[in-house]
Amino acid sequence: MPKILVIRFSSIGDIVLASPVFRCLKKQLADTELHFVTKRSFAAVTSANPYIDHFFYYEDNMEELIASLKKEKYDYVIDLHRNWRSRKIRKALKAKSYVIRKLTVEKFLLTEFGINLMPKRHITQRSLDTILPLGVKDDGYGLDYFIPEKDRLKQEDLPMSHSAGYLALVIGANHYTKRLPVDQLRTLCSLIEYPIILLGGKDETAAGQQVAAIDDVRIYNACGKFSLNESADIVRGAKLVVSHDTGLQYIACAFRKPLLAIWGGTSPKLDVEPYYGSLFMQNQQEPVYENVLMDLRCQPCSKYGGSSCPLGHFRCMKGLDMGRLAAQINQRLHTKK
Repeated sequence: MPKILVIRFSSIGDIVLASPVFRCLKKQLADTELHFVTKRSFAAVTSANPYIDHFFYYEDNMEELIASLKKEKYDYVIDLHRNWRSRKIRKALKAKSYVIRKLTVEKFLLTEFGINLMPKRHITQRSLDTILPLGVKDDGYGLDYFIPEKDRLKQEDLPMSHSAGYLALVIGANHYTKRLPVDQLRTLCSLIEYPIILLGGKDETAAGQQVAAIDDVRIYNACGKFSLNESADIVRGAKLVVSHDTGLQYIACAFRKPLLAIWGGTSPKLDVEPYYGSLFMQNQQEPVYENVLMDLRCQPCSKYGGSSCPLGHFRCMKGLDMGRLAAQINQRLHTKK
């Protein structure tokens, strides 16, 4: 029975994008015991994943963590993070290791100089490439996300006004340059002819209140009110998801939800666009997702997003046509009624 450790410390989206690795390893290597190490703060992302047998968590306890991992005597280590922490673990465990191709130089050239040498191979596919030497291949089923039963929403958790269907609008994101300004969000929501649930963390609560003030019956501000898994369940129940480049965007993909992905300081050029898996996509007659972006010369300006626009104009978000986006949303939702 092979024992395998997978390393991916963060973030929500990156862990979800790596989820096919767990499934493919577990299903294609007989009797594999699969362990996973991530940051404690991201434990909820995989806590209900049935393909992972045991979890280890990092929270500034590297020496203690390595001591625990050494006791497991792994046959293989799959490093999907490739930073100094994961390298330290690999070196300490002395097991046969396979490491993701991170494309640090290519991303630097793209974000700093606009030179695009990216291989046009999605990060999920590159994660799966990492386990090819073990004879494990992409099964084509796309991303996974599992919600524990205790985190499933009850009917009374959402307003009655949204019980017949709603649009999930994810206004949260870790970095400023990934988020539409509040005035853009207000304009967008004023033009949407459908109940809306706003999703984000506690940091987006105030922004959500400003947006919901347009129509606090049609627009429900759920920012900061629900856990990650509860928010994921809201996404799972949506007719359509509109999202910034953040974890819930990829969770929407895992649930095979139709999606409009909004890009600002980051871009699909970083090989991180929505991902559904080849088997699902080949059976779709209509587009499942669309990327919404200006596609400016200065875009992307960062791998992860930043606290301000490097050029000061923030045209990638301020210049997006909310009328056109609202028309796309209304058309998609009308066809689903």
